[in-house]
Amino acid sequence: MLNIKDALYSGIHTVQENAKKINETVAPGIVHGIETAATKTGDALTAGKNTVVNTGAAAKDAVMDQLDANHDGKVDIEDIIILGLRTPGVKVERNRFLANEFRAHYDAATIEKAVRTTPMKAGISLEEINKIADAVIQHERYFVSGISAALGAPGGAAMAATIPTDIMQYYGYTLRAAQEMMYLYGFPEIISADNEAQIDTSTMNTLIIAMGVMFGVAGANNAIKAMAKALGEGVERQLMKKALTKGAIYPIVKSIAKWFGVKMTKEVFSGFFKKAIPVAGGIIGGGITYVSFKPCCERLKTSLMDTMLSNPNHLETKEESEIFESIAREIDEQSEEHSGF
Repeated sequence: MLNIKDALYSGIHTVQENAKKINETVAPGIVHGIETAATKTGDALTAGKNTVVNTGAAAKDAVMDQLDANHDGKVDIEDIIILGLRTPGVKVERNRFLANEFRAHYDAATIEKAVRTTPMKAGISLEEINKIADAVIQHERYFVSGISAALGAPGGAAMAATIPTDIMQYYGYTLRAAQEMMYLYGFPEIISADNEAQIDTSTMNTLIIAMGVMFGVAGANNAIKAMAKALGEGVERQLMKKALTKGAIYPIVKSIAKWFGVKMTKEVFSGFFKKAIPVAGGIIGGGITYVSFKPCCERLKTSLMDTMLSNPNHLETKEESEIFESIAREIDEQSEEHSGF
């Protein structure tokens, strides 16, 4: 028994000695290896983070450069409109559009009058115009969601080359829907053949107001209703241009442009564009864009369907009336200047 006991103690002692040696020699090596690996991993993560940050900054700069259409060092609503209108098919020919939309339901005389004057003056009911506007919105909505899905793009630096295409096509369809709805609800031609190559200031400002309405910018709704009233009262095109470029409506245009400028510059990736134009989401991105596009169009439709150009029972707001009165005063002042008084 003693021999067995001695053997057990001897074995235990041997195990203890070996454990001590492992603790003194092997363990420190393991710990050092772990610490080294952790340090290298940390360095790699830091380097990776810096690469991502630098790549993101470069991608952002590349996108900003591509979007700055007028080369003024910033991205604003004018850039979006300029680039959007360069997208094939965005400019809408008013006469052809109205004729095509009404051809299935109205005779030639009614269509001719709708094109020459306004759909309301041609006797086309607001209810019917609303139905056509809904169809237009749905049509453009399918296109824009299809673009977002089809242009699903890889992330990282490749995104710099793909985002502007997606953005421009999205806003291109937004601009096209805006023109179509404005024509349906009585507005005259916005982009004529003589400014096909270069958009003049009054045309630009008209589209800025329309975009402002679509995105719910303060003041835009009153401005577009006042424009409709002025057109309904027979204000000449040249006088409307003056109101848009340096007259009563111009301060509202500047306010809308400033709103877009702040938002776009601040949120090129993190907010405005990323949410509106999901480029990396494929079919999911298309679905998000499909949802986001309609509210913009609905805001403009809601505004346009209750103006002097579209609704015989329209009741103007105080704000709309004040803007129009300013336009009227400008017209009177110009008339006095021309008459020599």
